[in-house]
Formats: sequence, C-alpha cells, structure tokens
Amino acid sequence: MPGPKPLSLELSDHERRVLRGWLRKQSASQALVLRSRIVLACAEGRPNAQVAQDLGVSRETVRKWRARFAADRLEGLVDQQRSGAPRKITDEQVEALVARTLGQAPPTGDSHWSTRSMARSAGMSQSAVSRIWRAFGLKPHIVETWKLSTDPQFVTKVRDVVGIYLSPPENALVLAVDEKSQIQALDRTQPVLPMAPTVPAKMTHDYVRHGTTSLFAALDIASGSVIAQHYRRHRHQEFLRFLKVIDAAVPKDLELHLVLDNYATHKTEPVKKWLLRHPRFHLHFTPTSASWLNLVERWFAELTCRKLRRSAHRSVIELERDIRGWINEWNKNPKPFVWTKTADDILDTLAAYCTRINDSGH
Repeated sequence: MPGPKPLSLELSDHERRVLRGWLRKQSASQALVLRSRIVLACAEGRPNAQVAQDLGVSRETVRKWRARFAADRLEGLVDQQRSGAPRKITDEQVEALVARTLGQAPPTGDSHWSTRSMARSAGMSQSAVSRIWRAFGLKPHIVETWKLSTDPQFVTKVRDVVGIYLSPPENALVLAVDEKSQIQALDRTQPVLPMAPTVPAKMTHDYVRHGTTSLFAALDIASGSVIAQHYRRHRHQEFLRFLKVIDAAVPKDLELHLVLDNYATHKTEPVKKWLLRHPRFHLHFTPTSASWLNLVERWFAELTCRKLRRSAHRSVIELERDIRGWINEWNKNPKPFVWTKTADDILDTLAAYCTRINDSGH
C-alpha cells in the first residue's frame, strides 16, 4: 500500500534565502546544511523516498525534518540549547581555591602548589583545578625575576633617557653604551651532533673554559649600527680607550649623547677629566638597577641568542674573531630597536603594579 501523503512545503522568499545562506556559510554545521538541503528538496515537491535517495539519507530522516519545518519553520531546524549536567563546583569553592592559591603555601612544605597537591587540599579533581587555574591565569610553577630601582632620582633619569630616545637632539648622535663582560670561550667536551629530520641538534651539557673577554658596544639608536671593541679586562682604563674609539669613529661635527648605566668605571676621576676635555660627549645615566632602559642590552640579547649560546670556541682569540665577524654582518644591514613607551606610560605602569601588590614597600 502507498504510504501517507507527505506534508507539502511552501517556502517564503525570506526562508529560501536563509536556507541557501546556510548552505554557503562555511561555519555552519554539517547537520544544519543537511537539514537545509532536505527542506529545499521537499519544497520542490519531491516525495520523501526520492529526497532520501538523492541525499543519501533514510526516509525517516527526511520525514522528521519535513515535519519539524512544517511545524516550527526555520527555528525547527536549529538545535536547541541544551542545559547540560548541573555544576558540581560552586562559586564559593572556586573563590576559596583561588584564594588558597594566592595566599597560602602548600602544607607539605613545597615551594609552590601543583595541580595534584591543590586537588588533594581542596577536595577536587586535578582536571578541575587545572581548569580553574587556566580561567584565572594562575601559574604557580612559573616565577619571573624583577627588581624595581630604588634610585632617588629614578623619575628624573627615566624622563631623561626616554626623552632622548623619543626626541633625539639635532646634529647629534645618540649611542646606547654598555659592556658585556666575562664572555667565556667555551668548548664542548664532545663534538656537536648536527640536526637531522625529526632530531634536533645536540651538544653536551658540560664544557671546557678557555678564558674570557669583555665586549664594549655602542648602539646607534637611529640606524641600529654598532661600534664595538674587545678588551681582556673591564676597568676604567678600558672604558676610556673605548670612548676614544667612539670619538675617532664619529664625525667631529656631531654631538655625542651616551646612555650609560651606573657602573663605577663610568664615573672615575680620569674619565671625568677626559670628558671635560671633550665637551661634545654628554652622558645620560639610567637609574640604578634599571638596565632595561639601555637599548644596547636588547642588542646584547640578539648577540647571545643568535651567536654565543650555541657556539663553541677553543680560545679567546677564536671567540673574539667569531664575534667580530657576526658584528660586521650585523652592520651590513642594521636594524634599529624602536622605543615606543613614553616616560609617563612607564611610570604609570610601575605605579599601578606597586599599588596592586600588597606590602610592596614602594
């Protein structure tokens, strides 16, 4: 016997546009796309059996979505919001766990909480603790180093150094100057194994020392080029010699503004007397314990990451030659480090951070 006559479907122009839009929408679920195809096919007057055969589904599926659309129209094709299982962890428990993470040490004497120790203490599962920590951005296993300068002239020096970065004087060259001292010539105890497919390069964790050198560097903040010189010792005599190197390398018609840290070798009497005889040199000191204000430190980081950290040298001469070669390549295509933060931005950030930390003492 023939089955019951299927419900006839007539689509409005709006419904037809929406259904075709769902077919084209890349983010639409496959289930919604299939339901849209079924309704559009049924609206053409085709029987359920033919629609099922054309779309590769069962007749019961076609019958279900034809009836659902006839009853609820477009809303009948969209999955309803499911409530899901009721919460097992209350807001009070979450608040207590976060407070314990921030304000209490583990009872076991560990230096920090782990998901397992917190789960035992809070009576939750490890996965629940992990989800809560991720939601609140808590990472007890990570600690970062920091130190806030206690220099009484901190604000003045920050404004001076940042000001010269953002608004360099005319007819002048601004150089960020510092020393990378005690660079060790290290050789691995066994040959370095090269990288291979699926296998990273490998080197021994132990090494042999072959002496040290100190690198004095002056970074031109405008061009990114570097004036550098190696010395075996790190005294005011070497600093004076480097000042003379800078003096010889920079055209005499340019004023020189040097950003320096508060290292004792920069302030000795011989250095002060030499500077009096060379008035084109102007020194700008960063606050104590604020070497992050000196842009040449960022260049030292490039040198360390791109050359020193994975190098092996059998002598100080070999180390110095290798560093000079890298600096020469850098100066062929230098890239300046652009300072963007104003002094007010820096001071506001530090003030907000100190206010947020309990008993910071600042």
